Amino acid sequence: MNIQTSKESSAMVVKVTGRLDAVTAPEYEQQFTALITGGETRFVVDFEKLDYISSAGLRVLLAMAKQIKAKSGQIHLANIGGAVREVFDISGFGSIFPMHESVISALNATAG
Repeated sequence: MNIQTSKESSAMVVKVTGRLDAVTAPEYEQQFTALITGGETRFVVDFEKLDYISSAGLRVLLAMAKQIKAKSGQIHLANIGGAVREVFDISGFGSIFPMHESVISALNATAG
């Protein structure tokens, strides 16, 4: 898994590449926690290059959302497709998180 971050006007964009599973979830959580501790409260997570997400990945995503909500922040997901989209639909996570077709759309939603 690879994580890249960039600060945009309305949110921190987090691009996740590869797999989010039991092996990589702790690193994802550590990096997100560091961003939250550093004062970030608005996030767009770009899953365009995410190939796979497991239940461990879903759990860490939910845990991060709870931390962000506790800080009155927002998390929006973008570019979820293929097998990852199927996992979100089957697990019901598609109704938990605001999901957008593009990073631009998600950024616009965080600005409002």
